[in-house]
Amino acid sequence: MEPSESVTSKRSEALYETSEDNDQRDQRDQRDQKDQHDQNDQRSPLEPKSHSQNPSASNQNSGSLDVSNSSNGGNNADGAGTSGSPIFSVVKEIVELVVVTLVLLIVIRFALAEARYIPSSSMEPTLQINDRLLVEKVSHHIGHPIQRGDILVFYPPPIEMGGQDLKNDPLTVLGRLTGLPFLPYEPAFIKRVVGLPGDHIRIQKGEGVYINGQLLDESSYAKETPNYDRNVLGDIGGPSSTGKMIRPFADPARANDPIIVPANQLFMMGDNRNNSEDSHVWGFLPQDRVIGRACLLFWRWISPPRFPHIPEE
Repeated sequence: MEPSESVTSKRSEALYETSEDNDQRDQRDQRDQKDQHDQNDQRSPLEPKSHSQNPSASNQNSGSLDVSNSSNGGNNADGAGTSGSPIFSVVKEIVELVVVTLVLLIVIRFALAEARYIPSSSMEPTLQINDRLLVEKVSHHIGHPIQRGDILVFYPPPIEMGGQDLKNDPLTVLGRLTGLPFLPYEPAFIKRVVGLPGDHIRIQKGEGVYINGQLLDESSYAKETPNYDRNVLGDIGGPSSTGKMIRPFADPARANDPIIVPANQLFMMGDNRNNSEDSHVWGFLPQDRVIGRACLLFWRWISPPRFPHIPEE
């Protein structure tokens, strides 16, 4: 019978073999990791590396991405500091609102209508001082002809304004287009159409206006009959709104010509015949100076009647 090996010697031999196997596996793992690392280094920079194969590289890349994102976020924040700041946004909204408002004002006033108020008594009793009315412009744009009896708002001829015509500087033009009260203001008149192109006009004191030899019935709107005569062009004249005496047809060659309205012009008069600076003073009105036709009276301040003092009993 062969002698049995000692248990102690077998256990130590097993431990020795196990340790040796572990060393070999560690060496193989190190070689595999080295080979994998070399393969990763040989890859294209555009080819993403597997996070599972190289956890440490993944962590490093993740850290780099975090830093990069933080840097980009900082740059975006700096950019937002100028274009996205509250003050910049408020100013931008205000500018946009002003521009849109001006465009709407210009479109509405040019194409549709505008509001005007009456500053004088030249159109009494039809219109009173401080009346508010709407001046429409649609009829002009669609080619509707001006009729006798229409009440028109217009820019007066230069001779009525002391020889000064409409200004064309930017602020005045903007005020003319928008009607904003803080911009330069150009006065406009409101009168009734009495004579159309080709009409022969005569005005007789105490009687009224004759159109082509026929007396015009103005009993429904004229405050009183005129206290002046206008039979020929030389008769036209009088004090203007600036207080200056004007004679638009003082030329002797035309002074005795009949008052015939030229083409594309109008003869305008106020309903308050004896308190109106109109065509009997400054002559004919070119139609291109017409702003629009008064169509709607939307505001009139009614003052309470004044009674005489009644003594108490």
